[in-house]
Amino acid sequence: MPTYCYRCQSCAHEFESEQSMMDAPLTECPTCSGPIIRIIQRVGVQFKGGGFYINDSQSSGSSDSGGSTASE
Repeated sequence: MPTYCYRCQSCAHEFESEQSMMDAPLTECPTCSGPIIRIIQRVGVQFKGGGFYINDSQSSGSSDSGGSTASE
């Protein structure tokens, strides 16, 4: 179940709540009963495997090893 973070607009109390995605957002602070808002947080995601830009940005026939290609 996802964990959502909330902040009270009256007392600035922050708390987390495990809720189903189908549940309605909470509306009342458990400390002071004031109005609360849900805080949007970043989530770390790392894509692995084929089909992503970091893996497929170079053509498969490329033999460039990072060195200079100009002939001297």
